[in-house]
Amino acid sequence: MANTGLLAGKRILVAGVTMDSSIGFAAAKVAQEQGATVLISNFGRALSITKRIAKRLPAEAPVLELDVTDPDHLAGLEAQVREHVDGLDGVVHSIAYGNPETLLGGKFLDGPWEDVAQAVQVSAYSLKSLAMAAKPLMTSGSGVVGLTFDATVAWPAYDWMGVAKAGLESCARYLARDLGPEGIRVNLVSAGPLRTLAAKAIPGFGDLEDMWSTRAPLGWDNTDQEPTAKAICALLSDFFPATTGEIIHVDGGFHAMGA
Repeated sequence: MANTGLLAGKRILVAGVTMDSSIGFAAAKVAQEQGATVLISNFGRALSITKRIAKRLPAEAPVLELDVTDPDHLAGLEAQVREHVDGLDGVVHSIAYGNPETLLGGKFLDGPWEDVAQAVQVSAYSLKSLAMAAKPLMTSGSGVVGLTFDATVAWPAYDWMGVAKAGLESCARYLARDLGPEGIRVNLVSAGPLRTLAAKAIPGFGDLEDMWSTRAPLGWDNTDQEPTAKAICALLSDFFPATTGEIIHVDGGFHAMGA
């Protein structure tokens, strides 16, 4: 890719890219357009899909196998990355999962602990897991960026995933505290509702989308991942050198409105 741009010369891992409608894919695309060398990851049955999707990026990105709940995968991440680049300047955590049949769509009071535990591990604890696995590859000035959906309030349909995102947001603050002395920044982007594969799996998600159409002062296009991807890339760039533990809202301004 070009040697000019906001991320020129930077090496970025985007973890959790499945479909080309995902925020992760959009982040990888914008990062490449801004001069970065990008690696992407997925695991299991989705890995073959990710390998096909990688060809749709401006430059085909190497695809790593990484299950953030598998200690062996985490331990092997450094070696996998070093097959392609000699270090990382940024990591994007685009990973979340909650069983839609038991945890979402109005099932909060009935959500079983086993499924809740999985949602918290995959969606929140894994930010720490991924950051620590990537830490040997990063130096001062590197950044970690995760994705959240405003966890300060209770939303229709979001249920236990909202609790998991609250955990993610707290996890990011503690990571920012503990990685800051080494010059590693940790921030989150809180996007409005986007019509991704993950969102479509949430029963009642349409109710959330409808709220944005009337209350976001800038308006909101739930099919456009690029504004969110640009914010991710900006946070990974050298233009936020003293920002960590922050949550940047990319939601058309919805979060600031009372009604």
